[in-house]
Amino acid sequence: MTAEFLQFSRSRGNDLITPHPEFDFPGLSAGDRWCLCVSRWKEALDAGVAPPVILEATHASTIEFVSLEDLTANAADIE
Repeated sequence: MTAEFLQFSRSRGNDLITPHPEFDFPGLSAGDRWCLCVSRWKEALDAGVAPPVILEATHASTIEFVSLEDLTANAADIE
């Protein structure tokens, strides 16, 4: 996650920042890892705030919706 993406997601009605203990959800912060649906990631990409992608954890069907070039350009550096 990045702070920019989290604010973007909140502005779109999906607040991932605020904790919800009743659902055992601690809230997310920049640097956290979280699974995103491809449509939200593409929306963020188009807005210039897409978070980094862990390519090894990305389903192959994702390239039906976004280009491999966009995914590769936004790949997270994993050590």
